[in-house]
Amino acid sequence: MSTIEFYNVKKRKKVKINDSQVKKTTYEKKIQAGGTSVRYAFRAQDDDGTNLTKFCSEGDWKGLNAPTE
Repeated sequence: MSTIEFYNVKKRKKVKINDSQVKKTTYEKKIQAGGTSVRYAFRAQDDDGTNLTKFCSEGDWKGLNAPTE
């Protein structure tokens, strides 16, 4: 089992979360050219309840076997 490193803003330090607790999500944004821009991210929750988000590449996003939000 591997871990993914997130930055916890409340603790002001990096934390490692097991990939079994991570969910995948995408953020879509309309751009002026008429299309959409997609950003890929991992989401998790730390032990103190802080919501964590880490943006990643499309390849990393597709490579992780996790549920999608």
